[in-house]
Amino acid sequence: MTGFIINILKGALMGAANVIPGVSGGTMALLTGIFERLINAIKSFDLEALRLIGKFRIREFLQHIDAAFLAAVGIGVLGSILTLARVLEILFETHALHVWSFFFGLILASVYFVGKKIGKRTPSVILLFILGTAVAAGLAFMKPAEENASILYLILCGAIAMCSMILPGLSGSYVLLLMGNYQLVMIHAVSGLKLSILIPVGIGAAAGLAAFARLLSWIFAKFHDQTIALLTGFIFGSLSILWPWKDTIIQTFEKGDELKEKVIGYTYSLPDMASMETWIAIGLIFAGIAVIALTESMAGKLNAD
Repeated sequence: MTGFIINILKGALMGAANVIPGVSGGTMALLTGIFERLINAIKSFDLEALRLIGKFRIREFLQHIDAAFLAAVGIGVLGSILTLARVLEILFETHALHVWSFFFGLILASVYFVGKKIGKRTPSVILLFILGTAVAAGLAFMKPAEENASILYLILCGAIAMCSMILPGLSGSYVLLLMGNYQLVMIHAVSGLKLSILIPVGIGAAAGLAAFARLLSWIFAKFHDQTIALLTGFIFGSLSILWPWKDTIIQTFEKGDELKEKVIGYTYSLPDMASMETWIAIGLIFAGIAVIALTESMAGKLNAD
């Protein structure tokens, strides 16, 4: 029972991370030691699982898919997303600098702790780290697409965002932002439980996750250090998205009789060291670093047990 509750908490960390554009739930899964188990559990939804269900061998089916683990993580992720979506919407409106600062600290510390998992630093490992950094940093300068509520596009958003969510360093929320549907999905649909939006996104997410998990599991098994290096690069590059001292570039447009706004980019600046708000933000960066250090320490003790 204790393990079930711990996995719920780990799932909650993943869910909290996925709500923030630029933060990846996969990073939290990697830090808390459940990343490979999660990928392998998702991958287990295969022909063998269908055969067991077809023969009504429910207990064996549940064991095959690691159902208790998936249920615990799923409860944590879903509960965290549903509760934090509204809270973060309010915090971003009133304390955006402080929210960005805390998550910048989280990801900055994650670079170190995830990078520690690399065994040998070969030329291919270094090259893939640089490549991952370049790809993730480049996302910060891409212009978001227009909002699109068509069913097929929502399914595509769900598939791509879910694949991004399980990749450490690539944020599913930020991918939704680039695809133009972050506000529609993560703010309005989640906080308002709009099923006409959530169901197509969920279908796409499930399909994308099932296909991508198999590929990722194979790559992880065959090229462990290279994969970790690439993921560490993704995490490091995502810091460009999370830099706290930035102003949002907003574009206003008409949609029917309504005026709508969307984020199309950011203008970056250096902190004003004479401002008390800056020092509070720096304190929150260190708080984020401390949270990750504590999470890594607790995960290490739990895995040892």
